[in-house]
This record gives sequence, C-alpha cells and structure tokens, in this order.
Amino acid sequence: MWLVVGLGNPGERYARNRHNIGFMAAEEISAAYSFGPWQKKFHGRICAGEIGGEKIFILLPETYMNESSRAVQAACAFHKITPEKIIVLHDEIEIQPGKIRVKQGGGHGGHNGLKSIDAAIGPDYWRARLGIGRPPVPEMETADYVLSNFNAEEKKWLKPFLKSIAGHFPLLLSGQPSELMNRVTLDMKSHLTESK
Repeated sequence: MWLVVGLGNPGERYARNRHNIGFMAAEEISAAYSFGPWQKKFHGRICAGEIGGEKIFILLPETYMNESSRAVQAACAFHKITPEKIIVLHDEIEIQPGKIRVKQGGGHGGHNGLKSIDAAIGPDYWRARLGIGRPPVPEMETADYVLSNFNAEEKKWLKPFLKSIAGHFPLLLSGQPSELMNRVTLDMKSHLTESK
C-alpha cells in the first residue's frame, strides 16, 4: 500500500501556480489510472486506486503548504503507512523546468511543505522533485515566482511533462526510480524536437 502526496495550496487562487505542480501531477496520475472519486478526509482530498497491482491512495493536503504534514500524518496513521511507502510530488526551483529527480530521504531545501512533513514523520519518504526552474530575473523574489501562474510558454512543456510522469509512474512503484527519470527525460526531449 502506497500513499502518493501532491503538494500545493488549496483554492482557485493558487490552482495554476508553479508551487501547485505537485497537485497537478497527483491529479494527472489519478486520472490516468481511473482512481475512485475524490473524498474530503484527513485535512485534504483523497482518492484510491490500483497501479500495477499496488493499492495506492493519492492525497492532496488542503491545509496550505506549511502545514502539509497534518494531512499526511492523519492518512498514515489511519492506513498504517510507513515513510518508505510515501511518495511526495513537489515543485523544485533548483531543477530545470520539465525535469524530474526522484530520491528517498534528503533535506527539505527550504521547501515549506517538505519542512512540515520532515518534522512530523522524518525524512525517509520518497521525494519526486518536479523542476520549475528559478525566477527569470534575479531581482524577482522566489516566493513571488512560485506563487504566480505558469505562463503561456511554460504551459507548452507542462502538459506533456505531467502526462509523462503519470505514464511512467509504475516504474517508481516497482523500485525503478532511475528508469522513471530516464523515460521522462526522453519523452521531454522528443516533445521539444517535435515542437520546434
């Protein structure tokens, strides 16, 4: 049994923000594998389904980013899920847009959602870091950048990126994180070639 957590902020105001790419990826996975309906539970929205014979819960905390752990802790306690079976999808400014890095454990890198989860359950869960890149101009505050919407140019890579993550997600569940990263990289390369 796995718990997949998409990080973001709740509400229409934040829905298309760069900071909400974790929500977007989680929703894409849910749709790709025809998960059951979303329910309000555990301080968030949750749905259940199966991928490759594995029972999966997808959770979107609705507590705002800096209190994401309230939802994660509640769901873990109820379903008895250990950190090794948790995958957190989140935005990462230190990674190029349209790239993904997956690893188990590590630091929070100043990300408030991860900071909250680390404090509650420790660092031993899986992190799927979804690249959004740094602000285009050095003067722009990081907070302003992540809390603003993807622009028209970014939307060209965003949709194929989310689709690719969902399509190859079973690789992560079967213990092949490197293969997942390789496949997404190849998909994005071919998408860039096609769109030129």
